[in-house]
Amino acid sequence: MIYEIRTYDLKPRSLPEYERRTAEKIGNRAKYSQVGGFWRTEIGPLNQVVHIWPYEDLNQRAEIRAKVVADGIWPPNNAEFTQNMVSEIFNPAPFMRPLTECSIGPLYEMRIYTYPNGTIPQVLEDWGNAIEEREKLSPLAGCWYSEIGGLNRFIHMWAYRSADERSRIRQRAMDSGVWPPKSDVVPVRQETKLLLPLSFSPMQ
Repeated sequence: MIYEIRTYDLKPRSLPEYERRTAEKIGNRAKYSQVGGFWRTEIGPLNQVVHIWPYEDLNQRAEIRAKVVADGIWPPNNAEFTQNMVSEIFNPAPFMRPLTECSIGPLYEMRIYTYPNGTIPQVLEDWGNAIEEREKLSPLAGCWYSEIGGLNRFIHMWAYRSADERSRIRQRAMDSGVWPPKSDVVPVRQETKLLLPLSFSPMQ
C-alpha cells in the first residue's frame, strides 16, 4: 500500500468555490478508488488544501488517474484557483491503521519531520514501541514515511475534538513521559499545521 499526499496552495478567498466544485466531482471519483481524506489549513500555511489517496501501488495509481481523466471524472475544474501543487508518495508506518471513514476530529494536526539520512528505520522502531500508550490519549489518524518526493520525511497526523483538547492531551503526554517516544534520533526539521476537513472528506 502507498499513499499519495497532495498539497495545493490556493488563491486567497477561493476556498469556498474550490470546495463546491470539488464536492460536485468527488462522489464519482470515489467510485474508482478510495479517497483517504480532504482537509484545509486552519493554522499554518494559509489557503492550502491537503488530500490523501491510498493505492495498492504506483501501477494502480497510474491506471486509475489515467482512467478518471479519460472518463471526464477528475480533476474538478479548479485550475484557476491553484497557485502551486505538490504530490508526494509515502509508505505507511507498520503500526498505522488504514484510513477509513470516521469522525474522530474535527481538528487534525499534521506534523512533518525531516530526519537525518538513514535513520527512518530506527524512528519507526522507536515509535512502534511507544505508540500504544500514546493512542490511549488521542487517536493517530495516520503516519507515513517518504518514498518519492522530499526524502527522510516522516508525517504523523493526530485527531482532536478541539484546540483546547489538543493542548491538554499534548501536555498530559509530556508530563506523564508517554510522549515523545524515547529515541536517540532527533529530527533536523519540524513543522506543523492544523487542518479542518472539507465537507465531503471521509475523515471528519
